[in-house]
Amino acid sequence: VRLVQSGGGSVQAGGSLRLSCRTSGSIISIPAMGWYRQAPGKERDLVAALNSDGRTYYIDSVKGRFTISRDDAKNTLDLQMTRVEPDDTAMYYCAAGLEIETLAKGSWGQGTQVTVSS
Repeated sequence: VRLVQSGGGSVQAGGSLRLSCRTSGSIISIPAMGWYRQAPGKERDLVAALNSDGRTYYIDSVKGRFTISRDDAKNTLDLQMTRVEPDDTAMYYCAAGLEIETLAKGSWGQGTQVTVSS
């Protein structure tokens, strides 16, 4: 599956940003999708994910601030980011795979930069 990302950019701390990931085929056929991020000099971490059963995952640092959702009609996976913090600054990647736990082995989007200024 091909994943094309949009959104991102620069925002001040406390603001909001929305990332979107469009799939080349029906998103309904994809068992699991998620968003990773990688800051300079750090490893790529899974930030949020969901699967076709409705199970969601969030890394502790974004719980209550970020929301992952899927739009079946538009074939998009979105990440709504609110109350962003400078530590949210990173390159964000969309991923698709068979399970949340193995998303890193699946398909990847091209990445989009998010920069949060204090």
